[in-house]
Amino acid sequence: MYAGRSRISPGSRAASFSAALLINGAMILGIIYAAPKLGITESIKDFKLIAIPEPPPPPDPIAETKPKPETVTEQPVQREIVTPDPIVPTETTNPIEGTTLLPPDLPPIGPIDNIGIPSGGGAGTATPTPTPLPLVDAQVDPRYARYLQPDYPAVERRRGAEGVVVVRVQIGTDGRVKQVQKVRGDNDAFYEATRRQALTRWRFKPATRGDVPQESWKTMTVRFTIEH
Repeated sequence: MYAGRSRISPGSRAASFSAALLINGAMILGIIYAAPKLGITESIKDFKLIAIPEPPPPPDPIAETKPKPETVTEQPVQREIVTPDPIVPTETTNPIEGTTLLPPDLPPIGPIDNIGIPSGGGAGTATPTPTPLPLVDAQVDPRYARYLQPDYPAVERRRGAEGVVVVRVQIGTDGRVKQVQKVRGDNDAFYEATRRQALTRWRFKPATRGDVPQESWKTMTVRFTIEH
């Protein structure tokens, strides 16, 4: 049944494969040699950049029709030079500067003594001093009038001696006696009785200047007499 088939030998297959390789290699070489050669054969030397200016813009037809402003040349202004009048020196002495030149535009300086004096008063006029309020003397407080007479010294009563004592007392702002000074009195017993009574029992309405109480001195006379 298989007797009619042809058989290909191995040598024939190898020869066919070699021939195919040669044909394909020849075609590849032809394509390579037929293609253009690419590459840089020479280096570029002395390369320079040249700036090409941009072309100017086209003229504006509207701007060309506008009138150009006229140029005005300013003329220099000549100013008149004024020479001031010369200052004439005077003989008046300036007390502030200490020189004999006084500027004519300053008013004269008056005497120093007149500063602070109201108009109408002459030099040396003193400001009137307000009159002080009068001092109203202290008076005996009527509520303590019965305590003015001191007790009669017993020794002097037995002896029947009588006398008068004048004392000067200092009265404080509260109406009490602060000090007692002897003005006249021959009997020491009468003076001692008066001094004790004044410091302990005497009361006064204090002296005043306006409505303000003031300390003051007052002279008091005390009589020692025996009633018969």
